[in-house]
Amino acid sequence: MKFQPYPFEKLNTLIGGIQTNGKCISLTIGEPQFNTPEFICKALCENANFLNKYPKTAGEECLKDSMIDFVKRRFNVALNPNELIPTFGTREVLFNFPQFYLFDKTSPTLAHPNPFYQIYEGAAIASRTKTIYMNLDFQNDFKPQLTKEQMQACDLVILNSPNNPTGATLSLEELKHWVECALEFDFLLLNDECYSEIYSDLKPHSILEASVAVGNKNFKNILALNSISKRSSAPSLRSGFIAGDSTLLKLYAQYRTYVGCASPLPLQFAATLAWSEETHTEHSRRQYAKNLQLAKEILGAKIPNLRIPSETFYVWLPVTNDLEWTKNVLKNENILVLPGSFLSREEQGKNPGDNFVRLALVYEESIIKEVLLRLQKWL
Repeated sequence: MKFQPYPFEKLNTLIGGIQTNGKCISLTIGEPQFNTPEFICKALCENANFLNKYPKTAGEECLKDSMIDFVKRRFNVALNPNELIPTFGTREVLFNFPQFYLFDKTSPTLAHPNPFYQIYEGAAIASRTKTIYMNLDFQNDFKPQLTKEQMQACDLVILNSPNNPTGATLSLEELKHWVECALEFDFLLLNDECYSEIYSDLKPHSILEASVAVGNKNFKNILALNSISKRSSAPSLRSGFIAGDSTLLKLYAQYRTYVGCASPLPLQFAATLAWSEETHTEHSRRQYAKNLQLAKEILGAKIPNLRIPSETFYVWLPVTNDLEWTKNVLKNENILVLPGSFLSREEQGKNPGDNFVRLALVYEESIIKEVLLRLQKWL
């Protein structure tokens, strides 16, 4: 197996030898910089005594129930217990689920967005599958597209809405169209929804809602992934779920007993409370919305048509040369960003990440304002 270097490895190579003065502000990684809410930390400590127990691969019933309740509360979708599996975050699922699902396929084909979260590509490599890159650019409003011929060839299509890194979000109507295509062309459709709880105004929709809306109430060919990491500023809880088609999930649950990815019990009990409570998410959500508004005002002053999303905490910023721009703002401003070309691959003679950088606006408003004003000079 030969994997591409991770974007941050490429970044370290790019900036190697650059001398900076003072503390560097990094906007490279989508890691919340707000404190994990105290009640979650307290629950983790109070349940530390369960470290002497082996956790079940299937997860504790209390955790599963809290996730099912979250889906009902947030998306108005009622799931049966066999339609959801708690997972150790979602990164492990995104990597091992395609290997599980595509194992028995002859000459499998997987499609995913481009640019993308690199785990999608790693899963394709590990699955020995052909990849169709769905380029996201200005021409398609950063929305993934496939031709009918490509859909006929696909075994698995991964969507990512709200999207990392572009911030583009598919409407309910667009998601419904994807569900209908999955049924018509008989491919498995998986939506990575890990940013669904980071929004400024309208709440992003789930592929599960779209499935119900088109009458596919048993979620045939449909799966959704979600995580607590961004929602609750708690990446280390490693709490996520995969939900949808119960026929597939039954087989996947058996596969998972061999993977060894059960979440430690103290983490499960703390996550149960986090999934069950909504008010703690409001502070960070409001803060991210303010940061995006600042980006619109400050960066938009130099780029009038700059597209600032209402979801996620990313800005997909067009620049003249993403590699040189990254080096210049680090050298001169002590600000580190991520080149867009490191998040995408050349497809049909074009790398859609060229001449973009990703900004992760994950700090308090005062820090973000200062950083954006300094970046504005380089646009």
